[in-house]
Amino acid sequence: MPALVRLYIRSAVLGTLLAAVFTALLIGFDVAGLRHLVTTVRGGWIAVGMMILANAVVFGGVQFAIALARIGEGSGPDQP
Repeated sequence: MPALVRLYIRSAVLGTLLAAVFTALLIGFDVAGLRHLVTTVRGGWIAVGMMILANAVVFGGVQFAIALARIGEGSGPDQP
């Protein structure tokens, strides 16, 4: 498997984990009444899944962008 594909998969997995933690914190701290909404409305778990999915796309993309930006950083002779 090419190194760039491996890097993308690793970034996507890390982004999904961060998204799950972020969503759990949002629900745990009851930001904007999310805990009440998720636990009292029938099908509230769908909203949790959608929040995790949407945040996973954002966080995974950010992780991949940071990883790509760091590829250029090296400790070569012309690097300060």
